[in-house]
Amino acid sequence: MQYESESGDILLALTGETLISRALKPFREPEYLALRDLLHSADVRFTNAEVLFHNYEDSPAYRPGGTYMRCDPRYIEDLLWLGINMVCTANNHSFDFGEAGVLTNRRYLDQYGMAHAGTGANMSEASAPMYMDTPKGRVALIAATTFGMLSSRAGEQRRDFKGRPGCNLIRSEPYWVVDRETFDALKLVASKLGWSDKTPGQGSEGFWTGQTDQVLLFDRGRYGGELPFARFVLGKACERHFALDERDLERNVRSVGDAARMADWVLFTFHTNEGGKTHAEPSEHAIALAHAVIDAGAHVVIGHGSHQDRGMEIYKKRPIFYSLGDFMLQNDTVERMPQDNMVRWNLGWDSTPADFYDARSKNETGGMMMERFRWESVVPFVRFSGKELAEIKLYAVDLGFRRPRSQRGRPVLASGDVARSTLQRLKERSQPLGTDVQINGDTASVILATD
Repeated sequence: MQYESESGDILLALTGETLISRALKPFREPEYLALRDLLHSADVRFTNAEVLFHNYEDSPAYRPGGTYMRCDPRYIEDLLWLGINMVCTANNHSFDFGEAGVLTNRRYLDQYGMAHAGTGANMSEASAPMYMDTPKGRVALIAATTFGMLSSRAGEQRRDFKGRPGCNLIRSEPYWVVDRETFDALKLVASKLGWSDKTPGQGSEGFWTGQTDQVLLFDRGRYGGELPFARFVLGKACERHFALDERDLERNVRSVGDAARMADWVLFTFHTNEGGKTHAEPSEHAIALAHAVIDAGAHVVIGHGSHQDRGMEIYKKRPIFYSLGDFMLQNDTVERMPQDNMVRWNLGWDSTPADFYDARSKNETGGMMMERFRWESVVPFVRFSGKELAEIKLYAVDLGFRRPRSQRGRPVLASGDVARSTLQRLKERSQPLGTDVQINGDTASVILATD
């Protein structure tokens, strides 16, 4: 006899951002039900749950990840009905309702039987692999975010101290390489304003130490900033860079390595909004993180966070999706909005959520409402055979660009011009990463190396 999981075969369906705030079961368009059937054909169906499931039991945090994202917990059943069976909870909305909201969200996901990873009562829980058994083998998911406020980061537990609820945040420090003229001007400003009157030491969040004629540090932590130092390095051009916190990187690499010894399949997912030279490109620290976790044993890396598709790469015969775009975008039908967000848009205490969404979108004439690429994305189906990457097939989905907020935001299979333009966008963004995408009508395939 042979176990089914010994075949080394599995089919993964991967989606990006799911900002759900409404029911999914009532709808019956053929293109919608066809997408549901497709998802159910896969063994693993992943999404980034960029929302908190709760019934307003907890107080909102002072500053959210944008909209205070909330969904009625009963709609977890609708996600399961659609096909999703595994979610990431580490993202910039993890802390919209504070520490209590982190735990409430986890309780509801557990109650409805949705597998999840990325948050916890402490950092050990937040960064631990989640395991899910399937007929094709045991699947592990490690979930992290590089994008979010430091206050959302889960805290380590000690033998004599409780941990802090939060998400598996991988910290990164932005720094700027600048030319001589800019460097000298910044140094003059720092001197006059007293920003560099002392050399900072190694603080709890201070990644950079020392100050030389090649490096300038602005100590902004004392003025209330989350990142304590702005680092400028003398170079030949003006560029922004990111450096990963080595401690956070090592923690996640260790978690992936542990999962690789405990499961048949390892998925690593991370939420990242920071871009490269343009926002449509992956940042250098996203590439470094993705390569590191594959080196540690991950079979697939799934990025999300930019609300648009970024390119994909095949690294050591393992796929990296640097950002899958929106799978559901219902962030303008959340039923309540805290006063802190109302005030940010100059609205009064008696203003309604509809007032807030109108103000933010300039009455449906601005923002994400006007950006077509936010409402069209790709869903990859990744097939392994005999433990080797065998096929990546890409399906385009349409979220209803320019439809009323009561209708838009729910995915259906795209066809015609929408499908071709969506697939073409991913093809063009993948080429610089060495990946060739072949479009075949309303779907596309990734051409895999045969060596």
